[in-house]
Amino acid sequence: MFSNLLHIPVTLVRPLYERSSFHRSVIEELDDQELREAYSICRSITRNHAKTFYMATRFLPNQKQRGIFAIYALCRYIDDMVDEAEDLIRKHELSQDEISVHLGKWKSQLQDTYEGYRHDNPILLALADVLKHYHISIDLPFTLMEGVAMDLVKNRYQSFKELYEYAYKVASIVGLMTLEIFGYSDSEAPDYAVDLGIAMQLTNILRDLGEDLSKDRIYLPREDLDQFQVRERDLIAHRMTENFVNLMKYQICRARHYYSQAEKGIPMLSKDSRLPVGLALTNYSRILDKIEENSYQVFSRRAYLSKSEKLMMLPRVLQKTRFSRSAGEK
Repeated sequence: MFSNLLHIPVTLVRPLYERSSFHRSVIEELDDQELREAYSICRSITRNHAKTFYMATRFLPNQKQRGIFAIYALCRYIDDMVDEAEDLIRKHELSQDEISVHLGKWKSQLQDTYEGYRHDNPILLALADVLKHYHISIDLPFTLMEGVAMDLVKNRYQSFKELYEYAYKVASIVGLMTLEIFGYSDSEAPDYAVDLGIAMQLTNILRDLGEDLSKDRIYLPREDLDQFQVRERDLIAHRMTENFVNLMKYQICRARHYYSQAEKGIPMLSKDSRLPVGLALTNYSRILDKIEENSYQVFSRRAYLSKSEKLMMLPRVLQKTRFSRSAGEK
């Protein structure tokens, strides 16, 4: 049941982890076995669910890699909790009030972790270690929880302003948390981290349009549907009309604007983080290219990059980030 998600000790996660195809992703550089195993689980979660992002993180120093794995696993954990909650509500097995109680318990455990209490949940174990090295405000994961929980009560968006608020809470907040681990030298860097989060979430929305429709979710703003004269029933029927294609072109253009803005922040990052972030930005933005190559068919085809396609961009991104400098560098 949902409540079981709140109590996952390492001893229970380990068997699942060892049976997974990702058990080779073991953290070797730590002496603390329990902590090493907790980070290894976070690494496996990242590798399993965020392949583009995971590949980019492999170019980070070990400590930063571990931090990113822990943050991603935390975000994924919260997202999965809400997804399971939504499924239980749909089956009438739990009420909205009961879900709120369970989410409140998880929020309390997160608060305990920030205050130094040691939980046996491996993700919280890893997070506690991350907090010893990096300052990540507790307001950030709390805001993420608010954003992810919006899916329990909201499945339509009237305006881009509404959608932006959602994207900020579920994606830009992740960027702001990881930014503290990447390191940065300019006070404007968080603004560009926000832009990258918005760009990636808009990309997710376009790529997953068909899948979201099956869950009765439409993230495309009503004002945009109206502008391009695309009706909800057209989306539900998967109609590839000229109006729909024009709508997709407009959405892709908007996402690319945010990628372009976000790219300005890469020189502001610590030198050892510029390549990983640049690679993640470049490869994620190329999902938009794939949507175009698929003639905007997002109802029955999922746009993705193969591993070789992701690696193909490495020399170009390496060259670009190697010579990028922040305003204060010589």
